[in-house]
Amino acid sequence: MTTTRKVIIIGSGPAAYTAAIYAARANLAPLQFIGLQPGGQLMLTTLVENYPGFVEGIDGPPLMETFKKQAERFGTEMITEDVTAVDFARRPFTVSAGGESWEALTVIVATGAVAKLLGLENESVLMGRGVSTCATCDGFFFKDQNVMVVGGGDSAVEEALYLARLGRKVEVVHRRDTLRASKIMQERAFKNPKIEFIWDSAVEDIRDPEIGRVTTVALRNLKTQALSERPVDGLFIAIGHQPNTELFRGQLELLPNDYVKVEPGTTRTSVPGVFAAGDVQDFTYRQAVTAAGSGCMAALEAERFLEATHS
Repeated sequence: MTTTRKVIIIGSGPAAYTAAIYAARANLAPLQFIGLQPGGQLMLTTLVENYPGFVEGIDGPPLMETFKKQAERFGTEMITEDVTAVDFARRPFTVSAGGESWEALTVIVATGAVAKLLGLENESVLMGRGVSTCATCDGFFFKDQNVMVVGGGDSAVEEALYLARLGRKVEVVHRRDTLRASKIMQERAFKNPKIEFIWDSAVEDIRDPEIGRVTTVALRNLKTQALSERPVDGLFIAIGHQPNTELFRGQLELLPNDYVKVEPGTTRTSVPGVFAAGDVQDFTYRQAVTAAGSGCMAALEAERFLEATHS
């Protein structure tokens, strides 16, 4: 067991790196576990145009590399290992990774969430090249084009309504013949002349990876098994997100949807001294800029906690 750290940060997206920048500048000497595949969901994104400070936009991976270098510049120590266990039941807290353990007075959880995907081979190949999991992130690139949304819940209908403001036509594909979305959301979608529904259907294939962009989506009718093809410029997958919280089950209070429960208006979790930032606790906005903002909040709250309990 090594020296007890003032703050350990788990994660490597905008929330985690921002927390590291603030904690390092506050002389808290943060230790950050960035994992074996650092960078979060922005590593799957091509052009990011809605993060402030980049007039022409910036691709997701170099943006995350910029975050990382800034955190390192102020002295954040980073470990490229996935955290395998935590113990928040006793103090100091324990974080384990790569067969070793570290102690910490505070911990910032910023492990993010992942979009649920369809599981098709071409889905990952064309991610960021016509396939997206975020209309507010990527809808701008499909102005006056034909797009398709997969899903039937509130998030899918919200995506469709947002895209209808930008695109020429929005087709919503759903496995059943009724939506799960709230009635008011359904009414708005049904009234929108740009939105069409394709019922009882599932996406069978996405084309064309050979030319590096989406041109067509193949559908299967689940009742008749009939195959059909639809020409589209973009495919938005809106079948939900899964927060990366399995590690914290039994350690932190989770909401019914598995996101970390935080005190409203803060990043404080059910365990004093443990804070949660970014998409691991935010299922409403899920934006890089809001994640970064909550990372700032978590670092400031960790600093104040340390001042109050260890000054």
